[in-house]
Amino acid sequence: MARPDRPLSPHLQVYRVQWTMTLSMLHRITGVALGAGTLLLAWWLVAAAAGPEPYASVRAFVGSILGRFVLLGFTFSLFYHLCNGIRHLFWDAGVGFELQTARTSGWAALALAVVLTLGSWWIGYAMRGGA
Repeated sequence: MARPDRPLSPHLQVYRVQWTMTLSMLHRITGVALGAGTLLLAWWLVAAAAGPEPYASVRAFVGSILGRFVLLGFTFSLFYHLCNGIRHLFWDAGVGFELQTARTSGWAALALAVVLTLGSWWIGYAMRGGA
């Protein structure tokens, strides 16, 4: 029988936040963000099919500061979830469980996601004739 002065199971008061724990939470958060971003994509597709006025309203939102921030977050979420998913595939094969390897691969996934996000936005900006 459990003693009443102790919790039944460990929780955040017991654990110290670690890098791999933070990356795991970020992976889940970006997964939710991808689901929410898919609603924006669906809105864009429906508006494109509905005609010029609905499409103009979507373009106005996407072109606003808030819309660009949402698109930037969606792009980062997409690339981080992809990179961390590849990292998890290696773990499924039994590779990379050593503590230092897990830390290094976590930093690599995060850095690659940032580079891919900035690179894709730079390419998009250049294709629009901005660079």
